[in-house]
Amino acid sequence: MSYYDLDAILTDAEKVPCKFEIEVPDLGYLDNNPSHPLKAHTPVSLPLWLAELLAIANRSANSQDSSPFLTLSMPQTLSSEVTSALKADPRAVPLRDQSHNFYALATRMMEIFEDLDMCAVLRRTFVTRAGETALHARKAGASDDYKVAGGEDFMRGLEAWERALFLRAHDGAKDSKVWMEGVKK
Repeated sequence: MSYYDLDAILTDAEKVPCKFEIEVPDLGYLDNNPSHPLKAHTPVSLPLWLAELLAIANRSANSQDSSPFLTLSMPQTLSSEVTSALKADPRAVPLRDQSHNFYALATRMMEIFEDLDMCAVLRRTFVTRAGETALHARKAGASDDYKVAGGEDFMRGLEAWERALFLRAHDGAKDSKVWMEGVKK
């Protein structure tokens, strides 16, 4: 990912649930109480970049047998309800409604949590949905403009990685059509 990649920036800004296990002075504004310290066991939502840094610092603090100061939880985007729905039928879950950058967020969370079952579900989801995305892109590739061929309606439900896949597959199908017409001449 590039430093200037907009999708990476938006993924880093996604809020994830955390809970401070200790009282932290001068952070009460995170709980809408600016004049007081942040109380222990207070749930807060932090941007992914900050939560990830604190979780890493939390791991290194745990190597010295100290208690964790922050507990990071899985975001609602990757909750057990969403995971169960993805196991049942990956095509039925509108991933864009969960998060605009669903796969990027899931990848980052899997780096932190290392949940093999969740990884398997996400892999199956991507493969299943990628096949359907490529099929729609190929159908839309029959015309010169995917918007005219109904591709725009399909793209509304796709998250960022799927949209990029659709556009690349559409352009590939369109270029293949142009090449075949050139071969026939």
